[in-house]
Amino acid sequence: MSTDLRQDVPTYAQLKVRRDGLPGSSWGVFGPGDEMGMINFLTPDHAVAAAGLVRTGKTFNLDFPVNSFVPAPGGTRPAAVHRMFANNPNHRDDWLDSYYLQQSSQIDGLRHIRDPEHGFYGGVPDAAVDVGKPSLGIQNLAEKGVVGRGVLLDLGRYFERRGTPIDMASNQMFTTEDLEGAAAEQGVAFRSGDILMIRYGWARYYLETLTQEERGEFSSHIRHPGLKQCEEMVAWLWDHQFSMVASDDSGVEAHPVNPDSGFVDPDEPAPERGVLHNGMLHRPLIAMLGLSLGELWDLDALAEDCARDGVYEFLLTAKPLNLVGGVGSPANAIAVK
Repeated sequence: MSTDLRQDVPTYAQLKVRRDGLPGSSWGVFGPGDEMGMINFLTPDHAVAAAGLVRTGKTFNLDFPVNSFVPAPGGTRPAAVHRMFANNPNHRDDWLDSYYLQQSSQIDGLRHIRDPEHGFYGGVPDAAVDVGKPSLGIQNLAEKGVVGRGVLLDLGRYFERRGTPIDMASNQMFTTEDLEGAAAEQGVAFRSGDILMIRYGWARYYLETLTQEERGEFSSHIRHPGLKQCEEMVAWLWDHQFSMVASDDSGVEAHPVNPDSGFVDPDEPAPERGVLHNGMLHRPLIAMLGLSLGELWDLDALAEDCARDGVYEFLLTAKPLNLVGGVGSPANAIAVK
């Protein structure tokens, strides 16, 4: 259930049949040349209202430490190497070598994924998506800042209470009905501009249950629960006017993907390395709708507190790196209740 939706924005059904732009996309909806996408739903008024949610002052760090996920679930992001030096006995300085910006708790910016047929969000040409060039860079989110109402859906506890705990070793797929059910049980009503966070409990499973050997094998046969790939899910996320969606698994959505989603191209060759994106929600959400995604966020302490006091809304801030042309960034996210 959503309240306070913007009426000047088309529904997903309307986007599918639009004639003033690419059908099925939000390109141009937020103005010509827009490079922010759905973060545009996060207005100054929304930030002001979110600040009013702070009652206790309790803060929750939503970032796992650097190098928590080693080997990385996707298999192509090695560990960072922390180095220090001293110019004199009373001084210390440091730097990181091989620091992959999406290696731990992260935000996928709009450069991260292109649509195979239509390209990057807004029709930005491939040549503009390069090092040092600003188009669709993560600096856009850094300059705006992510400050708004965070809402947590604790699917892990929701399914546990029903006696059907999530199978973390599976690609269990969650539907819009599951999301609505958890929201109803938690007493959550969504608002335009909300930052939706979904806790499955997968990150802790990966970190505390899998051995180093099992982690190493994981990247060659990625399997984890998440959102179900289907047009209904894409429509649900757009029509609720979320500004960002984040979760505690490695992709927000289930992997391997739903083969019956209508998103799978049977003729697309598999990549030589890395995650198979064919059929993933990443393509319609990032490239077509402009939805930035958060992955591997640390939501356990926040979820425990929400379960304790029954309050699942809070002020949420995230500050991506101000890296011109960056593809993604550490989340640098904090919830304040």
